[in-house]
Amino acid sequence: MKSNLTREEAYALLKQYNKESFHIQHALTVEGVMRWYANELGFGDDADFWATVGLLHDIDFENWPDEHCQKAPELLKEAGVGEDMIHAICSHAYGLCCDVEPEHLMEKVLFAVDELTGLIGAAALMRPSKSVMDMEVSSLKKKFKDKKFAAGCSRDVITQGAERLSWELTELFEKTILAMRSCEESISQEMEAYQA
Repeated sequence: MKSNLTREEAYALLKQYNKESFHIQHALTVEGVMRWYANELGFGDDADFWATVGLLHDIDFENWPDEHCQKAPELLKEAGVGEDMIHAICSHAYGLCCDVEPEHLMEKVLFAVDELTGLIGAAALMRPSKSVMDMEVSSLKKKFKDKKFAAGCSRDVITQGAERLSWELTELFEKTILAMRSCEESISQEMEAYQA
């Protein structure tokens, strides 16, 4: 799997359709998390592909929320993105707003971590440190069980994601916290540059 976009091209494409800091930060987070998972799970040679899929997974969400993952293929094709990447990007919304099922391990990881990064990010903001660096799985589990906390993050999707990977929720939580730690500083720097 090779990305036919450079990182700079992919980031420029994201910013063409996304302006809100929240959406940019989420895209950068999922990009970093997907890169970490690629390396962690033995797909280091494909890490750029995994990361680009993460970066572009919500390309159409800000402008076309009601057509999420239905508008994306058109935007991505126009930019010269290949079919395998388009399939991977759309698969993260399987059962919610599209019928592209996650098949490859990378697609299953994206499906599982998309909502979870949002929950972890919200939980981090509640901490004195405002960081995932000192977050424990036990505190994340409490936030996960509290349905009122970050109510927009679907617990059902996160649970389904773990099941698709044949992982316990604890394993998914542990790994995704580590993945977010790996990119927290670089995302912070990139967001400063974006907002400048």
